[in-house]
Amino acid sequence: MAFIHAAKLAALLGLFSVPAVWGSYAAYELGLYLVYGMVGQGIALCWGRAGFLPLGQALFFGIGAYLAGGALTTFGSGWLVLLPMLVAAILIPALLASLVGALVFERQVGSGPYFSLITLALAMLGFQLANSMEWLTGGFNGLSGIPDLLPGVDRFDGLYYVIVGFLGMTTFGLGYLLRTPFGQLLLAISQNEMRLQLFGFRTGVLKACTFAVSAGVAGLAGALYAPHQGIVTPQAVGFLLSAEFVIWTAVGGRAGLAGPVLGAVAIGFLASGLRDTLPYWEAIVALVFIGVVLQWPTGIAGMIQSGWQLWGPDSRHQPAPMRDIALPMPPRRRTPVLQFEDVTVKVGSATILENLSVSIEPRSINCVIGPNGAGKTSALNAMTGSLPITSGHIRWGQRRLQGLRPYAVSALRVGRKLQVPSIFSGMTIGQNLDIALWANRIGLLERLTMTPYRWRTSVLSALEDRFPFLRDGFRMSGELSVGQRQMLDFALTVASEPELVLLDEPCAGLSVEETGRMTEAISELIAELDATGIVIEHDIDVVERLSDRVHVLHQGQLLASGTMAEIRQDPHVQAVYAGGSKV
Repeated sequence: MAFIHAAKLAALLGLFSVPAVWGSYAAYELGLYLVYGMVGQGIALCWGRAGFLPLGQALFFGIGAYLAGGALTTFGSGWLVLLPMLVAAILIPALLASLVGALVFERQVGSGPYFSLITLALAMLGFQLANSMEWLTGGFNGLSGIPDLLPGVDRFDGLYYVIVGFLGMTTFGLGYLLRTPFGQLLLAISQNEMRLQLFGFRTGVLKACTFAVSAGVAGLAGALYAPHQGIVTPQAVGFLLSAEFVIWTAVGGRAGLAGPVLGAVAIGFLASGLRDTLPYWEAIVALVFIGVVLQWPTGIAGMIQSGWQLWGPDSRHQPAPMRDIALPMPPRRRTPVLQFEDVTVKVGSATILENLSVSIEPRSINCVIGPNGAGKTSALNAMTGSLPITSGHIRWGQRRLQGLRPYAVSALRVGRKLQVPSIFSGMTIGQNLDIALWANRIGLLERLTMTPYRWRTSVLSALEDRFPFLRDGFRMSGELSVGQRQMLDFALTVASEPELVLLDEPCAGLSVEETGRMTEAISELIAELDATGIVIEHDIDVVERLSDRVHVLHQGQLLASGTMAEIRQDPHVQAVYAGGSKV
């Protein structure tokens, strides 16, 4: 870690030494590429961390550039102009981006392709407006004669140091953001957005905030671009520059903050060197881009990091951070009754649930059985906002669950484990558990501090005792066996300490020994949580050991309810469902 910090400091000092070593013109040219690299850092935040690709970042870059160019041309250089100008160049693009993000991302989970196309269209619109609004932007010729940023800070000398300073600020600021719980939640979005919503996180808002931050960084870069170039034209807003931003980010490496800067500098100097010597230099740059993306998808920065990991220490074996802040269990309310009242769900012409009515008593474990296609998982989907109901009502006490989004259902202290283990495979076990502990607990400001990484609960301790592999916090969850993934998924569900626990086939794929451990853990932890449990399971031995009451579904309807002994004797159940066990 000390070596990494020393390398960053050395890189920053190296940048500051460029004018003295290479001369003013080299610093001027490098300054432009560093400005472009700042925009790439915002793209990396969205694309490399949160998993959605903005294709129109030049729009925000151009807004910042036009604001700065207009302010400097109208009011001249000076501190009284500089501070309001920079604030406006950051906030106006950020507010516009947050509005666009809120409108797009709240539509549905996985709206990334729509978002990319919309940002592309916005960049094209911005280009047309900049061309046509001559009274404001100067039209095709743009704003020219833009003065220096500050008196004595000329574009061939002093401005370079200002650019390096702001680049250092964005790098360290965004780097801190990525290390906070907010940054970890962004990584979880790229891994499994629906699972994160089932923990109560409003992912659309998280993505809109991320897009706003990236737009603010682009606006800041644009504000530096205007005095650096002395002119701002519609090309600073258009799609071609947006495409170049994405290319530089991909070549340099979108997984971190150094990659976009490396990509912009490398491609910039390559293009500069070839432009005056080869007539088809654009084709050569394009071939370089294609080659890097195909052979090294992680970009230049990824290649450097791979080399460091080959020769440097393996961070996965560092001691896990101390979880030394014990959280009390949230106060338990009078757990209400869960009721399905004539619930019908139709998808097209197919009827999934038909007039399903069932009542789940509080503080009990209810097992749901039935043949495949009976509607068991669909009933849970209808409860948790994943499947809209056609008619009827689902009530959790006085609250109606139908029409609520998954994150809103989770906020009512409803926890769900999906049928297929649904974890964050590209994250460590410790990071998975962090997210479960933060569910319905972490506040807005706490997402920007390191304190939540230290949280632990008595339920987490009990889970670690039951499943010791959970203590290996730096192990990648994608390396776990099928059985361990089931256990981790169950652990994530109950670690959030819900009052209604929904488990869909928690013992599927487990060995006989693992099934026994899982069954005991379900029984003990639901009792410790003083919660109501609903368990879908095909293993009749598990059903018999767990259930206080059994509900049998068939063709989307309730066929029978009762104790396990009563269900075994029911002739209607015997006619449609035999069940099975692993022994």
